[in-house]
Amino acid sequence: MKNKLSLISLAIGTFALGIAEFSMMGILSDVANEMKISISTAGHLISAYSLGVAIGAPLLIFMRKMPLKKVLMILASVIMTGNLLAALSPGFISLLISRFVSGLPHGAFFGCGSIVCTRLAAKGHGASAVAVMIGGMTFANVVGVPAATFICNLLIWRYAFALVSLFGLLSFLTIWRWVPYIPPLPNTGMKGQFRFLKSSAPWLIYGGVFFGQASVYCWLSYVSPIMTKITGFTLADMTWIMMLIGLGMVVGNIIAGKMADRHSPGLVSAFIAGALIIVMTAIYFSVDYKILSLLLAFVASAGLFGIGGPPQFLIVRFSKGGEMLGGAGIQIAFNVSNACSATIGGIAIKEGLGLASPAIIGVPFAVIGLICFLTLHHKYKSQGA
Repeated sequence: MKNKLSLISLAIGTFALGIAEFSMMGILSDVANEMKISISTAGHLISAYSLGVAIGAPLLIFMRKMPLKKVLMILASVIMTGNLLAALSPGFISLLISRFVSGLPHGAFFGCGSIVCTRLAAKGHGASAVAVMIGGMTFANVVGVPAATFICNLLIWRYAFALVSLFGLLSFLTIWRWVPYIPPLPNTGMKGQFRFLKSSAPWLIYGGVFFGQASVYCWLSYVSPIMTKITGFTLADMTWIMMLIGLGMVVGNIIAGKMADRHSPGLVSAFIAGALIIVMTAIYFSVDYKILSLLLAFVASAGLFGIGGPPQFLIVRFSKGGEMLGGAGIQIAFNVSNACSATIGGIAIKEGLGLASPAIIGVPFAVIGLICFLTLHHKYKSQGA
């Protein structure tokens, strides 16, 4: 039971991170109005968080000599502090800095948490344990983000960040209470932290995550205008549609975790990438049909987190000597993929390919993701890929 509670404490942390990352999109207009800035300027608050993720993840190398429980507690405290500062920010610049600080522990928490999950899990259940941790973020999209948006609309946007800070505190306390002492990883030195990158395995894993998730994010970044301006839903409908998409993320993460425990994680992700080729094509050609669009949106969102979960477990195996950095790299790939695919999808729309074009634009990315994971499985099958 104690190990299950440990996993729950990590899921609370990723739940907080999920709200911090995704709720900003829903409260952007409210922030812009109060700060008296344009929407495009307010959009930098999303970029600042992603920048914090990218910079914060490699900083794990400076905590390599610490017990893993202590690392997690430090990261949880930064989640709490960064979002509390955001809630109390008097102006745009201070809020921008607070968002950057809030992003710093994101990738690092996943990186360290993945190692803790594999250490605590029963033999043959490592991928499922990692899926429990990631499940906190998927659950945030179903409950946390809508709740934060509701609180913002009812009261003021600052309460959304206060809510994240509260869950950061709860994560800190439950990690302190439930996670057992786990000794530091073997110290391989500064250079040793990066030695695993000489192998092609981690690059194939990162590439598979980057391109596999980009295939869905091209479309998901514009799901609201697609669903309302083409499929025929109202803006009010988007609340429950986004909850449906969030539920798909939860289901996809759980199923992929269980499949990766029974089969090769690389092969599971390859299967999902192959399925996304069909799904994203179907989304493009069925955009005029409401029921079919909803069904495909659920499946696509399941694929989004399904394709990312097994690699988060697998990278620990292929980053010996730099496991925390390796695990954090998955989140860098995830966030950079998110930013790049949204830009590419926007360019497709701007160039006149149509509002639904991001879905079909995502297909080549799914193909590349499939190639990455199949190559990984072929080359490193004997090592569990």
